[in-house]
Formats: sequence, C-alpha cells, structure tokens
Amino acid sequence: MKNRLIVIEGPQGTGKTTLANYLREAIASSNLYRLSGQKEKKQEGKLLSQKMYEALLSYLKNMENIPMDLIFDRSFFTEEVYSRLGYKEYSFTDVYNELLKEFCQLNYEIYIIVLYLKKEELYEQRLQREMHHNYQTFSLENSVNQQNMYLQLAKELKEKNLKVITLEMDQFDTAYQQIKKILKIE
Repeated sequence: MKNRLIVIEGPQGTGKTTLANYLREAIASSNLYRLSGQKEKKQEGKLLSQKMYEALLSYLKNMENIPMDLIFDRSFFTEEVYSRLGYKEYSFTDVYNELLKEFCQLNYEIYIIVLYLKKEELYEQRLQREMHHNYQTFSLENSVNQQNMYLQLAKELKEKNLKVITLEMDQFDTAYQQIKKILKIE
C-alpha cells in the first residue's frame, strides 16, 4: 500500500490548521508539516520559493518508502494562488507547472483537500483570532477572493486526475465526519 500524501489548502480563516491538527491526531503514523511560504513579494521571492519547493519535492521523493503518511498545511499551491491574485510581483505559473509535474509523479496516494466556507460571513468571525505571521492582510474580501481562486485551482487539479476534495468547513464536526469517510480513517 502506498503512503498517503495529504495537502490541505484554502483561504485564510477556513480552518486549515484545525483540520491539519485533527488529521494528525486521527491518522496513526503521520507527520504534520506547516508551510508558511516566504514573505518576499518581489522577483527574489520567486527564486526563494522555487528552491524551497524543489527541496520539498526531493524530500518527499526520499520519504516515499518510509511507512508514514504525510500531512501538509499548505504547499506550493498557495504560492500559485497568491501570485495569481497579484499578492506577488511575479508570476509563479511556470515554476508551479514544473513542480506540479514532479508532484504528480510521486509514489504516494495523493489527496489535495481544498477548504472553503459556504457562509462567507464566518470568515469575519474566524479572522478575529490573533495571528503570529501576517504575510498577507487578513480581511473578508481577501479570504473570499482566495476562496474563489482555490476553488478554480481545485477544478484544474481534478483535470490532472488528482484526488481533489473540496471540503466545506462551516461546521468542523461535519467536515471531520466527511473526511474520515473519504480517507477511510477509523
């Protein structure tokens, strides 16, 4: 059986950290990785991100035969979304496409979980929490724009025959039950 590689993506305030923590506790023999990206928005940021994600893919390749499921709270998909939304002064798409090719060739059972909120007003409540790193301004408008872009990216990834799950996170308990079924967690 292949190890699972689970990548959780979505806008600020959807519950990525909450879901990642839940999955880490629910899946025996799993490691959780939190990636925050880098704050450089100019051209140098593209090179830093490229190097970081190429190193990450190399690490994932080296971990393929170790009996451990891997859970990621964000990955290079976020860099692509942020660049598409104009949060960066560069396009990341050329690098993203190369990373995606390599990612799709990894020997894992890959799940990309894209989170969203059906009730967008929940973003306002969730964004009130204190943040430690603020690389992008937290606001309802930014989260809704991010949500739309992540859902677009999810559609594109499904066309690549990846296991993409769009998961509504309005109610955490409901989302947990759904993801337990999908991932076959006991």
